[in-house]
Amino acid sequence: MSGMDGSAVPTLRGKVSAEEWNARVDCAALYRLVALYGWDDMIFTHISVRLPGPDHHFLINPYGFFFEEMTASSLVKVDLEGNIVDPTPHFINPAGFTIHSAIHAARDDAHVVIHVHTDQGVAVSAQKRGLLPISQTAMLVAGDLAYHDYEGVALDLDERERLVRDIGTKNLLMLRNHGTLAVGETPAAAFTRIFFLERACKMQVLAQAGGDLLECGQDLRDKVAGQGNFAAFVDKLAWPGLRRKLDRELPGYDA
Repeated sequence: MSGMDGSAVPTLRGKVSAEEWNARVDCAALYRLVALYGWDDMIFTHISVRLPGPDHHFLINPYGFFFEEMTASSLVKVDLEGNIVDPTPHFINPAGFTIHSAIHAARDDAHVVIHVHTDQGVAVSAQKRGLLPISQTAMLVAGDLAYHDYEGVALDLDERERLVRDIGTKNLLMLRNHGTLAVGETPAAAFTRIFFLERACKMQVLAQAGGDLLECGQDLRDKVAGQGNFAAFVDKLAWPGLRRKLDRELPGYDA
């Protein structure tokens, strides 16, 4: 793999089903969007997307590629155990799939799992009270946010049951002392959720640097939480806009 990047990988366009190709393009777009927004962590962290069909196969990044290099054809197809399904010159980080496989296996609606280690996300994950009700953005996502205590680098398969228990039916997870995670039925839903959670964390860290915080009361938190239905616009408006942004600023993901 030395000297290669995503653009050097032979294209799979026309060699896989249209459904798989579309999923590959969406997954590569997610990787590049994470890089574009500055949430990547060199070659570490992962995004996984379930492929259509009954086989429970998933797309994940080839280990050693930067997120900005990811293409539809370079993604690796794996099963729930992290075994590579189709021939590829690349390999994956099986430990990186531990968290993802647990959530994919337990949640039929979790077609997409995004996990990042941003400065602001890790900073808030290390705070005892977690995400505070100090911004509209935080209050929009707080009701959908769960917490999971740190157990070390995710190498222990036994941790999967505790991850599943802690996230429950929610779609956002704060991994204590570690980072943030979002799930969704679609790439648009998962990305929108991580976008708002990451913004809320950044706002909190900035506000904490400025002095005393003004926290909103429970009645207002409940009101704002009920106003946070993104489903009506994320797939039809936000996702096409994000793809256009990529086409302008970081093209080539659909190769």
